[in-house]
Amino acid sequence: MNLKELVTGAAGEKQFLLGNEAAVRGLIEAGISIAATYPGTPSSEIGNVLSVLAKDANIYFEFSTNEKVAMEVAATAAASGLRSFTFMKHVGMNVAADSFMTTAYSGVNGGMVILSADDPSLFSSQNEQDTRNYAKLANVPILEPSNCQEVKDMVKYAFDLSEQFNLPVIVRTTTRVSHMRGVVEFGDVKDNSSNCDDHWKRGHFNKDPSQYVPVPAFAGDMHVKLWDKIHKIEDVSNKSDFNCEIGSDKKYGLIASSSAFNYAHDVVKFNDLDIKILKLGFSYPFPQDKVAEFLNDVDEVFIVEEVDPIIERDTLVCVASKNLNVQVHGKLDGTFPIYHEFNSDIVADGLNKVLNFKEDKEISFSQSLEKLSEDIPSRAPVLCAGCPHRAMYYGINVAIEELGLTPNDVVFASDIGCYTLGINPPYNAADYLLSMGSSVGDGCGFSVSTDQKVANFIGDSTFFHSGISPLINAVHNKHNFVLTVLDNRITAMTGGQPNPGIPVDGMGDEAPEVSIRKLALACGCDYVRVINPFNLEQVVKTYKEAFERNDAAVIISKAPCTLIKGLTRKPPVKLVESNCNNCDKCVSELACPAISKINGKITIDEAQCDGCSACIQVCKYGALEDGR
Repeated sequence: MNLKELVTGAAGEKQFLLGNEAAVRGLIEAGISIAATYPGTPSSEIGNVLSVLAKDANIYFEFSTNEKVAMEVAATAAASGLRSFTFMKHVGMNVAADSFMTTAYSGVNGGMVILSADDPSLFSSQNEQDTRNYAKLANVPILEPSNCQEVKDMVKYAFDLSEQFNLPVIVRTTTRVSHMRGVVEFGDVKDNSSNCDDHWKRGHFNKDPSQYVPVPAFAGDMHVKLWDKIHKIEDVSNKSDFNCEIGSDKKYGLIASSSAFNYAHDVVKFNDLDIKILKLGFSYPFPQDKVAEFLNDVDEVFIVEEVDPIIERDTLVCVASKNLNVQVHGKLDGTFPIYHEFNSDIVADGLNKVLNFKEDKEISFSQSLEKLSEDIPSRAPVLCAGCPHRAMYYGINVAIEELGLTPNDVVFASDIGCYTLGINPPYNAADYLLSMGSSVGDGCGFSVSTDQKVANFIGDSTFFHSGISPLINAVHNKHNFVLTVLDNRITAMTGGQPNPGIPVDGMGDEAPEVSIRKLALACGCDYVRVINPFNLEQVVKTYKEAFERNDAAVIISKAPCTLIKGLTRKPPVKLVESNCNNCDKCVSELACPAISKINGKITIDEAQCDGCSACIQVCKYGALEDGR
């Protein structure tokens, strides 16, 4: 499909879309004016598509420096009467939470929707927290699509709901919903054209401190009004078409939401089980009357949800408050696993604990996969061939050895990004990790709590995201560590989005390039060096200098990600077999995936090798040479 059809497609037209693409069509149909994000899987494709289509759709779009800033951009736009959208992965909500929580108090004038993409089973995340907890914590409505059509429809509807009650609304997707494909029927597009010269519409902020400045004198009343809104929205959720029953007159019931509904529906239908289903797409405020009506006709009910037992707890409250005689089966009684994403077999196994419809001798698909995974050798993800980070990890380990230090003498504080793969041998350069930007703050803590040397690694985008404030903290409090900023000229792991360190913005326009070196100097760092990571002699020398210091030293490794489009690829390295003495240093210490040892001989994979020359410098025998 041509992406431009997301803008030009007419009502009634059908397209086969990715879940995240369906979200973009929902935004276009809703007629939004402003969108902002910090890229994070599994939500990244939304930003990638918007960066291409924003101008055609009369939308202002930006990759903000972090999720909190993106939240603030969207909130102020909505306060100015515009429809705004911000989106992030689930852990991004932690970064945005401080401002997000207050948006519920201050409310909005134009519709504001927040899409949070959860990651059950942690495919690309450091935890699998459940965004539904944020909806309950902040008291804002949440919608949970289970397929691509619902992603589009719920995103669009969320703006109407937001404007009806002057509250932000969360749309919660999961990895499976974000990345599934399905047929989506387009609806009508709301006009968002502008009479001004800009591509996007402008609003106007009507000053009202009692609404928008939550000092204690105002905030208490705001909280009362928020609860009043939530009680009214519960009436909407009880009547919502997104909460619907499938089947009737059954002894057993099942309540499910999001992608877990898909698995539950398949199991019930495939096994012809005597179960009726209540699908919750509008899950908070919890539609208690709708659920109570559903439970009145069943003896037992199964709650199928990922990740936390949120619907299950609300159902138990409903059963108790309505004095219903219904047995509830879910995560809390061990019917279903308390963590990770589900699949059809997991749901079937849980239902079988009560219904006994499967024979013990049956081997499930998930069990077959488990057996297969045991038979296949595991392979950890690795840095790409030619990745500049590899040279830095190699170089710092050489420097540590030449300084007479042991691996236990140095603590490596890592961060979120490709470079987290430094945890793998032979680099072993990740000992502690908390969150985006934490490597610098962690370095502060290790500096004052141990006598070990401290080495922190952070990416360029992550440094802009949340690495600057802790660096200021380090300088002011006289902390001692060696911080490496891995500037590969892109936000690499999430798909190659821009960041403030490159001269292009989120819509492809020319933009000021913010210097990491000047930022480090402005933070007060006395030792700031910009180096070429593929000059290993310079890498080792610089690390040795930095480790000898007693302050916060900053080394900026500046070289582009090997996957950036348009880079000129160098000829692959050549092997001079007559010079190779099988020391294996290129394989065992550099560990580039383009170099391997097969049948006792070093082999260069020319399809992978990009001629970065790091291996040539590692080899002391001239067995590897420039391919030109």
